Amino acid sequence: MKRVLTIAGSDCSGGAGIQADIKTMSAHGVYAMSVIVSVVAENTVHVLKKQDIAPEIVRAQVDAIYEDIGTDAVKIGMLPTPEVMSAVAEKLRKYCPKNVVVDPVMYAKDGTALMAPQSIETFKAEILPLADVLTPNIPEAEEITGMHIETEDDMCAAAKLIYTMGCKAVLVKGGHFAGDPIDILFDGEQHISFTANRIQTKNTHGTGCTLSSAIASNLALGYAPAEAVKRAKDYMTCAIEHALELGHGAGPTNHFYSLYQSGLPK
Repeated sequence: MKRVLTIAGSDCSGGAGIQADIKTMSAHGVYAMSVIVSVVAENTVHVLKKQDIAPEIVRAQVDAIYEDIGTDAVKIGMLPTPEVMSAVAEKLRKYCPKNVVVDPVMYAKDGTALMAPQSIETFKAEILPLADVLTPNIPEAEEITGMHIETEDDMCAAAKLIYTMGCKAVLVKGGHFAGDPIDILFDGEQHISFTANRIQTKNTHGTGCTLSSAIASNLALGYAPAEAVKRAKDYMTCAIEHALELGHGAGPTNHFYSLYQSGLPK
């Protein structure tokens, strides 16, 4: 069985963060493991409080995984402080995992900042260059590049600029645009567009976490980056189409819908 590690924050409501990652990985038939970097008290409506984990505990969690089980892919999500980023980067440089997918989580669905503003430069210097695939949405791509992104051409330019910062491929997600969403993957040689029909639902809690975890799972299963992204987007679309009416705000997607309907994804 392929092994996939998520390094991220915990969402007690189960729709995002570590919980969404583990659900997504399990739905793909891979063995999910976790390193928790922050405990976030949140639900479908808002973030109440969070408590970041001490860097030495983050380091110890990573060591625990690699001294025993190892990985075939790693998904990195919320990294709240420069100190936590440095701890994660130190361990990734030590263990040199393959198939590292980085979702630069900066804001919760309600707009609460999950990455300290002073962390952006540390992220760009220490975490971004370790990514095999980086998956920023439009606001995150704007934070990373300093660009204002309004068009598909802007997305392509942002992806190319982010690529020059050291990652191997960039997927700029266009879900924040009006109309049908389009995502742009740049691998250093070509731009590949992925389009889908917009699903009219408020229940999109944890979609970024879910998509990046699905990409990591598909990379672990042996798919090339473009195919891994395509399969992950197909999985994400199904999960949103059958999202769960839970809570009073942006509800969670249905991570196990395809599993319940027809067995493990092939």
